[in-house]
Amino acid sequence: MKAIICKKYGPPSDLVFEDIESPKLKKDEVLIQIKSCGVNFPDTLIIQGLYQFKPELPFVPGSDVAGIVKEVGSEVKHLEVNDEVFGFVMKGGYAEEVVMPANLCFKKPQKMSFEIASSFMIAYGTSYHALKDRVNLNEGDTLLVLGASGGVGLAAVELGKLMGAKVIAAASSEDKLKLCKEYGADEVINYATEDLKSKVKELTDGKGVDVVYDPVGGDYSEIALRSMAWEGHYLVVGFAAGSIPKIPLNLPLLKGCSVVGVFWGSFAMKNPKMNMDNTMQLMKWLEERKLKPHIHKVYELKDASKALEEMINRKVKGKVVIQCS
Repeated sequence: MKAIICKKYGPPSDLVFEDIESPKLKKDEVLIQIKSCGVNFPDTLIIQGLYQFKPELPFVPGSDVAGIVKEVGSEVKHLEVNDEVFGFVMKGGYAEEVVMPANLCFKKPQKMSFEIASSFMIAYGTSYHALKDRVNLNEGDTLLVLGASGGVGLAAVELGKLMGAKVIAAASSEDKLKLCKEYGADEVINYATEDLKSKVKELTDGKGVDVVYDPVGGDYSEIALRSMAWEGHYLVVGFAAGSIPKIPLNLPLLKGCSVVGVFWGSFAMKNPKMNMDNTMQLMKWLEERKLKPHIHKVYELKDASKALEEMINRKVKGKVVIQCS
């Protein structure tokens, strides 16, 4: 089968496109013919050896997949050959086939395209886990989303609004903020041209925000933490800015707030029942058209490195998808 291989840690240009053997499955796994794979920012870090998960070299990157079941393990009862499915793997998505744990594989609704299915699991799974399980976002809370036009950021904007919060979206351009407004943001902040702290103060009448959703890190994290309301919650989701901020620990003390980590991949592996329940709720909302993943662009498998470059260069709004077969 054809696949994108990471043979050494480095930039996307170091990836190679070549033939490898099809994977073999275990009794609790399924073999999927991949139709499409979503591109996520952690993919850009994993291939550089900069992520908390470091696969043994060589490996096939990619986690967010959708496709057709080709084979099922002997212990798998809820899936059959030819089922259209989507799900999550730790690696292996940038290929024509992948083996997936059966408990992380879900039947795809017939009306859902493979492109939408492969752009759904990580972005919405991460954001819903963060807002529901990690901080219990309440109706009427004020939610500040940094990097709000990216995959997880836009999902957080959409879910935050659906869960009844007042959503403030922060991004680096008017074009990105326009998309955030379309996805439910009540207020927007262009942190390339506006002062984040003073703007948050203005938009919250000096109270601050109840929840910060931060997939960006970098220079804006401390500013956002200083903009918290009393007893608020700061969600650490990722570091798309490329640097991990050093936060003065007196700030959580002064704000009476909590700083909460969000690692959806580990959550999904360690709590498959909770993850299944979350996924079913997200699927219900999707079928009711309350959620609508935004596809920025679709690339062919051989051009996966270009998709990753676009992600690194901050040109993506919503999700980029790779068409695998």
